[in-house]
Amino acid sequence: MATVLDIRNITYQVEKQTILNDINWQIEEGSLITVTGPSGSGKSTLMRIIANLQPYSSGEIIYQGKSLDEYDPIKYRQQVSYAFQQPDLFGQTVEDNLRFPYMARNQSFDQNRAYDVLQSVDLSKDYLTRSIDNLSGGEKQRVALIRNIIIMPKVLILDEVTTGLDDVTKTAVRNLIKQVNQSGVTVLQVTHDDAEIKNSDMLVTVANEKLTQNKEE
Repeated sequence: MATVLDIRNITYQVEKQTILNDINWQIEEGSLITVTGPSGSGKSTLMRIIANLQPYSSGEIIYQGKSLDEYDPIKYRQQVSYAFQQPDLFGQTVEDNLRFPYMARNQSFDQNRAYDVLQSVDLSKDYLTRSIDNLSGGEKQRVALIRNIIIMPKVLILDEVTTGLDDVTKTAVRNLIKQVNQSGVTVLQVTHDDAEIKNSDMLVTVANEKLTQNKEE
């Protein structure tokens, strides 16, 4: 497989504290990788750095053969998409959120695609016009996630997106993640969920400022 992301000697420091130290990691295109580690170990920080949402102290990130510095940040984030643990919806309706990726790319909204992704996480078509204020926490999380994949990215980074969801909703989200990965999208998921760890191609642990690849199937 080709390397989609090459993380080279990434170090991140806050004042005198080192959070990540000399991280090197080659991520293969189309892989499904689970990232785990103790609370505060820097795993979410590393994911935000890869997503170009947080600066790093030193090192280099190569995406599809080019340095991250050579990319327009907005264009890069459209290809390397980050889903937060806490859903952050905007506007008034679900449709406002699902229209946004099309607006950002100057494309026409694909309503049929919106219906399909809603139904893929057990939300009916009528959710498109629902107010975000009337959604449960689990519904908001699903809407936030499908906003990331309604136009498929090259890389999808998931930061504990199933935390706090009930078992039925977790299953729907896991199935969607699997479908996205099987379509060729590289998936990096931060999780402590045993089922998600078991289904990954590789388990990566971030601890003590370092990254270790623990399992490859």
